[in-house]
Amino acid sequence: MQTRQLRPRCFTPVQGLPGRTFTSLLTALTLAGATLLGGCGSGEDAIDGASAQPNSFPPAKNPVDDFQSGTTGDSSNTIGLAKNEIRVTVEVPGAVAPDGEMTRRNLRIVTADRLEVYRTSQSLQPLGAVSVTRRTDDSGREIITFPDGLPVGPDVVVEAVVGNTRMRALVADDDRDVKVNPFSEYLVARSLGSYTAGEFAQVMDCVESTDDNLCLNKYVWSTLADQVHDFEIDIPGTLDLPAAVAFLDQRADFAGYVASMARYALLGSESSGKITASAADYNTVWAGFELGQTFLDSAFEGAGQWGVRTAQEEQLEDDNGVAWVYPGLTLTTFDVIGISITSLASDVPYDRETLAQTTANSFYSLGSDAWDRNSHASAPGAATLANNTRLLAGRALYQSVTGRGSSRIIGWTRNPYYLDAFVASVADGSADSKPDRVLASYFSAGKAIELQAVDGELRRGRLLENQYTGVLEVNLGRAMDFDTASLSGRQYNVVSLSNRMGNNATPVVIESGVGSWQVNGQTVTQALSTLRLLRDSSGAVTGGSGNRDGERLLTARPSVLSSGVRNIGRLSLDINLPTSSTETPELGTGASTPDGSLLAFNLDNTTTGDGLLLAGEQATTAPPVSGRYRLHGVMLGMATGSNRLTQLQGAVLTINSASQATLSWQGVEVVHQVDAGTVSAPTAITPADLLLGYSSPGNGQVRLNADGLVLEGFVTADQDQFVLRVHKTDGTDQAVGLVLATRLPE
Repeated sequence: MQTRQLRPRCFTPVQGLPGRTFTSLLTALTLAGATLLGGCGSGEDAIDGASAQPNSFPPAKNPVDDFQSGTTGDSSNTIGLAKNEIRVTVEVPGAVAPDGEMTRRNLRIVTADRLEVYRTSQSLQPLGAVSVTRRTDDSGREIITFPDGLPVGPDVVVEAVVGNTRMRALVADDDRDVKVNPFSEYLVARSLGSYTAGEFAQVMDCVESTDDNLCLNKYVWSTLADQVHDFEIDIPGTLDLPAAVAFLDQRADFAGYVASMARYALLGSESSGKITASAADYNTVWAGFELGQTFLDSAFEGAGQWGVRTAQEEQLEDDNGVAWVYPGLTLTTFDVIGISITSLASDVPYDRETLAQTTANSFYSLGSDAWDRNSHASAPGAATLANNTRLLAGRALYQSVTGRGSSRIIGWTRNPYYLDAFVASVADGSADSKPDRVLASYFSAGKAIELQAVDGELRRGRLLENQYTGVLEVNLGRAMDFDTASLSGRQYNVVSLSNRMGNNATPVVIESGVGSWQVNGQTVTQALSTLRLLRDSSGAVTGGSGNRDGERLLTARPSVLSSGVRNIGRLSLDINLPTSSTETPELGTGASTPDGSLLAFNLDNTTTGDGLLLAGEQATTAPPVSGRYRLHGVMLGMATGSNRLTQLQGAVLTINSASQATLSWQGVEVVHQVDAGTVSAPTAITPADLLLGYSSPGNGQVRLNADGLVLEGFVTADQDQFVLRVHKTDGTDQAVGLVLATRLPE
């Protein structure tokens, strides 16, 4: 087991429990009227990078140099601000002010010719001035004070004029460090501009709700205004403002996030459900499939790169002793002035493997031993449990730093994502009612940045990687003293997806399996048919099929908690001998729901590679003949001249009858063109409706097919979730993947 010095985190790893900051979180949410938190740490030790600039580009904190773990990507500067004040920083594209001070995302900091604060409608027409006072701080930044209190809705904007360029930003910003730039202009223009007059009135009714009739989603705007600045998207220096906004419109991940959050703001408080238990803790099985571009080494500078991240337990040591971090999620619901607020926080340590492919079809593999164990941790914050089955939120991810004290320090920063997760129904209302699973899949871009230690601070250096990651996340409820004997005698349907990288003859093997398990005691009899995509050392791609039949060993994997060593539903999957709780299993580590109906495993071995396996207890009832399901998941594709990562999101599977279904195909994709040595930014898939044949051979197994597309796997006994392998063929381009289809409210 890898050990090292305890690294700074927002979560203190106390005996491996993930919900380490909830007392302070709930207190803060309650006192602030449920204001959504954007991060832990104020970033007040960032660098004043502009002290030598002339007055036209005033000195102030410049986030271009600032990098801290345990914060989200956008640094804030609230020094000297009262609670009813904002600090305004104006950032323009390079074409607007080429001599301006360079800052993060290739923008320039300038002093506005004029700043105005006014109310606006959804048609973006000024409706009148807002009562404010102004002052200038020691750095030359404008401080705006709102005597009547800070606005929390989207109807109040600050507009900056620089020459002939006008940009707007929402005044409602969670950290009160308001940046007026192309990102904020996009938010104002695209979110407010997307509403009808009736929808905007609905939003403002929520914003203007009183303490006696509080609407939680009034606070969406401060979170959204803050989180758009966490996106690490560089604006080309040749663009003016309209072109910069159009450029952001083409970034499907950014545009989709803003659009989703604007729809989220329309959700009424009457939709907010509640977990009646004090908290729900989950074991997390998590896999991230990457396609990006690396600049890490001159031998493969600019090469396209596959990567796989898999959740791992982690042992941490410092002078005070040893602690364990187990991949986990905690949900807590509490009432604020008569409405339910669900708070969530997660921490997933992960290992990573990568394989770069150059234009000359040379391959460079870096195994998990080449990368420090890292962490995928989300900032604690509020979410909405809608209709007791969907968990909705805008999620910000913490930056992390690896290689402290080494010759290469790397900063990892990740873009926010919109969470639309399935939650098993909690409608029974009993005192200990809690969902036994939270299932999600989402897309998040990010960067690896070389950091330099200067005077005890970490400053941004050159770009090492652009990363685009499709994530599958399965959170299964913890059960104290879980007994694996309860799994014996059961039969399961199984679906898997993995990527094996680094073999000299076949550098990339993507494999997806469908089959069954029979569990007897610790022995699992597996029958698994597989589809494979293989890229050989010449760069050629072929398809193949096979099977992975045989026996496996399924055993409990005890966890070290404050109450002692306990079984909480975590599992080990081996072939020959059971492993101890501190040994690495031969095949992977996983977890079970408390009732044993759903199992999930992180595959991590040299045979299948790294990925995910899901096993659902076989259903005795026929599959559904009607219903709408949100379909989301990851597909990995290869052709001789390209690699492709597809994240299905916003797709809807509609079961029309016992023999027919319709799939509304939507999502984002990233493409690596091998010969050109390019990796595209995320682009939207052209929406399409596909008519599918729908059949079942029994035992909960299902198959959906159309020309060039096959989805097969299983439906759970409650008919609320499908787990499906997807196989798509388009000429010489093939893709395989794993998708989740989870029921939508009628």
